[in-house]
Amino acid sequence: MRHGVLDTPIGPVTLVVDDDGALTGCYLDAQRHLPASDGFGPRDDTAVAGAARQLTEYFAGERRTFDLPLALATGTPFQQRVWQALGEIPYGETISYGELAARIGQPTASRAVGLANGRNPISIVVPCHRVVGANGTLTGYGGGLTRKQALLDLERGHAQLSLV
Repeated sequence: MRHGVLDTPIGPVTLVVDDDGALTGCYLDAQRHLPASDGFGPRDDTAVAGAARQLTEYFAGERRTFDLPLALATGTPFQQRVWQALGEIPYGETISYGELAARIGQPTASRAVGLANGRNPISIVVPCHRVVGANGTLTGYGGGLTRKQALLDLERGHAQLSLV
């Protein structure tokens, strides 16, 4: 494992890659379920350069999809299914936790989907910020609701990011 820290308009983001160069983590500095940094390995900005470039393009409004090798190695099989489904939510769109639960074939599991969503280790790239409450309101985000709103506004073309 190796890591780097990218300064972004929503604050520092720690990128973690495995020995094969696959992204295993994309963590906001105030993320609720932030793992211990001693598991990130040594700092190596070169190792995370591809992910850093694509995130920079995303924040500049120049990238709508990510083309990165991902390694979602942690997580239960249920969490893995939720994280896979998150990647299928189109840029600039939102769905509810209940809709996401239905997409993975467990329509009564919206609370469990919310918990899995909160444990997503590759935020932004695996777009957990695109999941909202049943009535469209913002609910839960490991990096805080202000950041969730900022990411959604960016994707909808409503604002330039400037939280920091």
